[in-house]
Amino acid sequence: MINLKKIIFVIENITLKVGRTTSWLVLFMTLIAFSVALLRYFFNIGFVWMQESYIWMHGLVFLFGSAYTLLDDKHVRVDIFYRNFNEKYKAFVNIFFSIFFIFPFIFIISKYSIPYILKSWASLEKSREAGGLQFLYLYKTSIILFCFFLFIQTIALILRCVLVISKKEVKIFSKF
Repeated sequence: MINLKKIIFVIENITLKVGRTTSWLVLFMTLIAFSVALLRYFFNIGFVWMQESYIWMHGLVFLFGSAYTLLDDKHVRVDIFYRNFNEKYKAFVNIFFSIFFIFPFIFIISKYSIPYILKSWASLEKSREAGGLQFLYLYKTSIILFCFFLFIQTIALILRCVLVISKKEVKIFSKF
């Protein structure tokens, strides 16, 4: 069980670092969106790369923030029954839904995104807009990173649930 706790700790630290780093994108995205609006409406100046950069950041916040959201138990759930269950029953529910919903979701996204990403890398795809950002293939790679981070965090969640069921852990979602 000590090894399980070490695995959970390593995975959750990765998720925590990615999530906290990603949270800074919200600040930068807001500042750039404000700058774009200020430049466009007050000075009649527009930069395509600036517009694309905050759109890309917005996508990255959702992709890289998803595992962090799962770690912090802030994802969308119908809590009508779940919130009244004891921790052991919650652990069983989380294991079931992780195996039958999250893993298939990750598999489907991975399966269909890999050819899409490889095609983008093969052509070193860039923005279709004149003056746009050059590294669209890197941005598309974030889809597979999303799958990876969500996958490892789901593994950590399942392992934590196993510890709860075996009474080696008190709560599924411990505050870090």
